[in-house]
Amino acid sequence: MTGIWGIVNVTPDSFSDGGRYLDVDRAVAHGLRLRADGATVLDVGGESTRPGAERVGPDVEQERVLPVIEQLVAAGAPVSIDTFNAATAAAAVRAGARIVNDVSGGLADPDMLATVAETGADYAIGHWRGFSSDMYAQAEYRRVAREVASELKERMGEAAAAGIAPSRLIVDPGIGFAKAGAQNWELLRGLDEIVALGPRVLIGTSRKRFLAEVLTHAAPDDDATEARRDLATAVTSALAARVGVWAVRVHDVAATRDALAIAHAWEG
Repeated sequence: MTGIWGIVNVTPDSFSDGGRYLDVDRAVAHGLRLRADGATVLDVGGESTRPGAERVGPDVEQERVLPVIEQLVAAGAPVSIDTFNAATAAAAVRAGARIVNDVSGGLADPDMLATVAETGADYAIGHWRGFSSDMYAQAEYRRVAREVASELKERMGEAAAAGIAPSRLIVDPGIGFAKAGAQNWELLRGLDEIVALGPRVLIGTSRKRFLAEVLTHAAPDDDATEARRDLATAVTSALAARVGVWAVRVHDVAATRDALAIAHAWEG
């Protein structure tokens, strides 16, 4: 069964739920609700990666995430740290995180790969072409799935050279990161090229702009509300599971849990 990563954003400015869970107690309670809903991993992040987001320092990031990670781990939840920063990754693993989820694939911080290698944690390599402030300037592709697979393969090689065993790797094609509109759909249609790389594959479509664009076109008189985006996320997650994706990263765990259960029953 495809795993479900529940998103715990401990940030004031994430595109969907920024500010809701900035308080430690609220973030922990939210994470435990996601766990009860069926999340197999809780992905805790302290820096927004939405388009145009401003960077925060590692000290601020750690102040946000470490108390949340410690409490979630103490409650028995498997935790991932969503970070660009090697120092935050190391601190989070010391606090109990099992996975480092780096959307930059080690490109944002030159110390990341060596640091992860030393921790023994699993490592999720995201496809990335630049920070959120100007990532769409890099959204140029001829065959997006093939190019993303090629660039991820390069990052896998760098991770291996740094001492991260292939069994510890997860790859994420970075839906929405340096990819605009139809490029995301083309990438999803080509997920078999990402799965063919070998490592476990993580997909994150949750509430993203390209979903809202389709929903708005389907019903121009209705807003692409959070609930509608969550339904669209559940559909894309179920379709991704059929291609062999190992896990999906979502805000609404319950909706995706149900969609995956129905897809699994369909397949028999």
